[in-house]
Amino acid sequence: MKIDIHAHILPEQWPDLKERYGYGGFIRMDHHTHGRARMVYDDGRFFREVEENCWNPERILEDMDKHNVDAMTLSTVPVLFNYWAQPEHTHDWAQFINNHLAEVQNTYPRRFIGLGTVPLQHPVLAIQELTRCVKELGMPGVQIASHVGTMDLDDPAFYPFYDAAQKLGAALLVHPWEMYGSAEIKKYWMPWLVGMPAETTRAICSMLFGGIFDRFPDLKVMFVHAGGSFPHTLGRIVHGYNCRPDLVNINHVQSPRSYIGRFWIDAITHDPDALRYVIKLFGAHRIAHGTDYPFPLGDLEHGKMIEDMEDLDKETKETIFSRSALEFLGLERSAFERSDTRTEVPAK
Repeated sequence: MKIDIHAHILPEQWPDLKERYGYGGFIRMDHHTHGRARMVYDDGRFFREVEENCWNPERILEDMDKHNVDAMTLSTVPVLFNYWAQPEHTHDWAQFINNHLAEVQNTYPRRFIGLGTVPLQHPVLAIQELTRCVKELGMPGVQIASHVGTMDLDDPAFYPFYDAAQKLGAALLVHPWEMYGSAEIKKYWMPWLVGMPAETTRAICSMLFGGIFDRFPDLKVMFVHAGGSFPHTLGRIVHGYNCRPDLVNINHVQSPRSYIGRFWIDAITHDPDALRYVIKLFGAHRIAHGTDYPFPLGDLEHGKMIEDMEDLDKETKETIFSRSALEFLGLERSAFERSDTRTEVPAK
């Protein structure tokens, strides 16, 4: 079985948010030609061109069947978090996005899993929407960003949200956004190549040194892009913890290495040796197959690199391809078993 823990989808259309909320800064979709659309800010700035496989479930299923993907976990595109907006407007927007995700999930219940979004800048509203996602919409969790404005993920304002997620058994998928240094490193696509891995490391270190994993020991958290730079700078992080505890260990947490195994990462490394290293470090049981579909920095061969690694035994591959994701999401394998590999007929 192959489950993709990290993929994205958009609604095909949504309301004019500038008109809806009375101020600008939002993204809209410009369907300028058949099967393609431009994501454009309401002031006219271009963000990204996307294709039909970013919004059409049937098109996504075609790719899944082509690459023998049994199920795909879908979440929104991070530029649509809109944490900067007024909380009540982000809450309204999150409800719109989550209703769309739930519709896709419930139409194809054996193929798609939805991870919602919440107005994380307002933890009370975030808890309300998280609870709705889990209890009413049937989602196993939500996707959140690597920080919110000036607040890192260790901020005490988020404690009630983490407590609620822990009690609900909700999975939190942490995706980098508004990356470190984006204003200074605009050339060579470096916000995505350099900033994103650093941003994920920021999120992990904030939660680790902030004591989040101690305060909420049953919280289920996954960091995408194979944990960013964290696995490959762990030695430096540990050394800093040891040599300058006055600066690093201000919350009296354990050594960073002791938290390995307390959270998950996905397997997007694009390099066999890098994957071997993170398997050695984290164990396959804390690594889940992800693609970042349908975007170009993702694994658009859907795990072929893993399949071709002859030194990985069947048990390791099965764990990465499905078991880790199912444990993280709190779901059963039987929910996604199919009698054949053909596209599922939509549920009525």
